[in-house]
Amino acid sequence: MSAGPDFVLRPWEMSDLPLIREASLDPYIPLITTIPAPYSEAAAEAFVRRQWERAATGAGYPFAIVRSRDRRPVGAIGLWLRELPEGRGSLGYWLTDLARGQGVARAALRTVTGWALRDLGVPRLQLYIEPWNTASARIAEDIGFRREGLLRGWQQVGDERRDMAVYALLNGDGPADGRAVTAH
Repeated sequence: MSAGPDFVLRPWEMSDLPLIREASLDPYIPLITTIPAPYSEAAAEAFVRRQWERAATGAGYPFAIVRSRDRRPVGAIGLWLRELPEGRGSLGYWLTDLARGQGVARAALRTVTGWALRDLGVPRLQLYIEPWNTASARIAEDIGFRREGLLRGWQQVGDERRDMAVYALLNGDGPADGRAVTAH
């Protein structure tokens, strides 16, 4: 799936182990994801197999974010559908340090959000962002997500419970990618 002229979103591959290694060294990514830390090849392979299983069982759609010019994976984005029977999907994403600040997250989030609303007809999408993460909050708001509130002690991050701001975009709110969003 194209995320603009510079990036594509594709299923995880075993060739993505270097990306998992890089992400495992980040001080934050392993705290909020299932990226293994410390890294081992066996744990990284298990991570990739879990992504395949999530897609195969319909639990969600995990994608690697890949730079088009050299096919280098630089991050991940996922659409999680555990709460779809209640009309909700959630999104999460991360980038390696090298890819941050270049519009990668915005392009990926806009692409997956538009696809989820327009093609899958998900009624409500949610993002959970730590209040200090102003860059992610700005990206979410630029795409059309609205901050709805603060969930105190919402998520375990490392060894502590942390607050999360919840952002949501409803299928009827309007375009997430410049095209009309229609409810299904």
